[in-house]
Amino acid sequence: MAGKESEYDGALDSDSVSDQSFKLEDHSTHPSTTVNAAAGGLEITCFSELVDDATFHFQIIRFPKQIYAWIGCNSTKFGDLYAAASTQPSNTVGVTSILGGSSDNTGSGIARRLVLKTGLNIILACSIPKNSPMLEANAEKKLMEKLISLGYTQPR
Repeated sequence: MAGKESEYDGALDSDSVSDQSFKLEDHSTHPSTTVNAAAGGLEITCFSELVDDATFHFQIIRFPKQIYAWIGCNSTKFGDLYAAASTQPSNTVGVTSILGGSSDNTGSGIARRLVLKTGLNIILACSIPKNSPMLEANAEKKLMEKLISLGYTQPR
């Protein structure tokens, strides 16, 4: 999907949330915005990080039993979409590509590791360029730092 615009690329460009039941909070560790919904325990966190001349944009939506995360690298394109969940009884992680991509792309590895670290089902949209292991590692590290600071990971 590199270089192509999809119908989903504009979905993350929304500048406002208009529901009055949301509460905005500022977290001091990163310049970010968190929106908490009173009903259903939904939390939305958005932030950006500059790492080694690459700008990463993140959006995390915490549902009661799963996490949706979006990672953009130097753009706000939606990218490929993956779903990952632990399987029973072997407790391994299954990952599938929902939009674009394939199971060997950058986002599938991140989604698999997020399930292992959080214990939750993960939906991950990722627009990190292929064959960029350092970008992938940096993006995953920043995302995990934020998930830990928000308390979304399993205790060791």
